[in-house]
Amino acid sequence: MAQELELGLDTFGDVTWDADGAPLHQAQVLRNVVAEGVLAEQVGLDFFGIGEHHRTDFAVSAPEVVLAAIAGRTERIRLGSAVTVLSSDDPVRVFERFATLDGVSNGRAEVILGRGSFTESFPLFGLDLGDYERLFEEKLNLFAELLKEEPVTWTGTTRAGLTDQSVYPPTESGSMRTWVGVGGSPQSVVRAAHYGLPLMLAIIGGSPLAFAPLVELYHRALGEFKRPTQPIGEHSPGYVAETDAQAREEMWPHYAAMQERIGRERGWGPVSRAQFEHDAGPEGALFVGSPETVAAKIVATAQGLGLSRFDLKYSLGTLSHEKLMSSIELYGTRVAPLVRDALG
Repeated sequence: MAQELELGLDTFGDVTWDADGAPLHQAQVLRNVVAEGVLAEQVGLDFFGIGEHHRTDFAVSAPEVVLAAIAGRTERIRLGSAVTVLSSDDPVRVFERFATLDGVSNGRAEVILGRGSFTESFPLFGLDLGDYERLFEEKLNLFAELLKEEPVTWTGTTRAGLTDQSVYPPTESGSMRTWVGVGGSPQSVVRAAHYGLPLMLAIIGGSPLAFAPLVELYHRALGEFKRPTQPIGEHSPGYVAETDAQAREEMWPHYAAMQERIGRERGWGPVSRAQFEHDAGPEGALFVGSPETVAAKIVATAQGLGLSRFDLKYSLGTLSHEKLMSSIELYGTRVAPLVRDALG
C-alpha cells in the first residue's frame, strides 16, 4: 500500500566556519540560510523549517523574517518554524506573523509550536522558568482558539484576556497548518491530541522506532477526544555525502564539538566516536550516510511510525555552508526519489 511522505529540511541557522576555520558573522549565516532554502525548492523538497534561538551559536532569532526572504525567491516549497518557542512569545503575535508569512508566500506557511529545548528566551523576555508548563499550556490553548479565525474570547493568567477580539491578517484559505513539537513526553503527545493538532516528534537520540508507543498513544488519544486523524512527522539530525564513510568523517568533528558545547551547559558527558557510530547505524537517530543508506533508514522509520513527513535537521554546528549545500542537493536529487519509489 502506498504511503504519502513529505520530505523536508530543518535548520537552526547554526553559525558555521569559513575555509580558514573562523566563524562566519551571523549576518552571513542568515544569507546562507536563505540560499539553502532556495536550493531546497530547486531540488524538489516539500518543506523548509527554521528554528528559533537567542544565543551566540545560532543566528536565527526571528524565523518568520528569514522565511519571508525565502518566500520571495521560491514558489512552491512550504515554509515554517522548527520550532517557535510559544512559551516565551505572545500567541496573538505568533499568529499574526505566520498569517502574514502565509499571505506573502501565497499560502505556504506552517508553524511548529513547542516549549523549546533551550531556555535562554525565558530570562531574555522576563519570564520565570518556574512557569514553564503553565506558560505553554495556556498559550497553546489561546493559539488553538486563534486558529479558528473567528472573534476570540479568552481568559488566562499569562497574558491579558481577550473579548470578542478579531486578529489580523486572517489567512486566505481560512486555516494554517499548525504542528505541536514534542520530545519524549506522553503528556505533550496527549496535549497535541486534545487540540486535534498534528504531531511532530523531535527524535535526536535513541532508536526512532522506540517512539512507536507515543505514536500509538497519540492515535488512541485522538480517538478518545473524538478528533480526526492527524499527520505525524519526525525531525531528526543527519547529513548526506557520496559514501557512508565520507558522510561520517565530515559530520563527526562538528557534531562532536556541538554536543560537547551543549553538554557542558546541561551536564552531559562528551559523546564518543563509538556512540556516534551506533547512532549513525540502522538503530540510531542520526540519518547520516550515502543517499542509499539515508533513504533506507527514512523508509524504515516512516513505515514503522506511520509518518506523513520526515524533516532532516541538516545544519550541524560549524559544518560549512558549502558542505550543507552539497548535502541538501543529494537529499533532494537522490535520497528523495529513492524514498518515494520505495513507498510507492
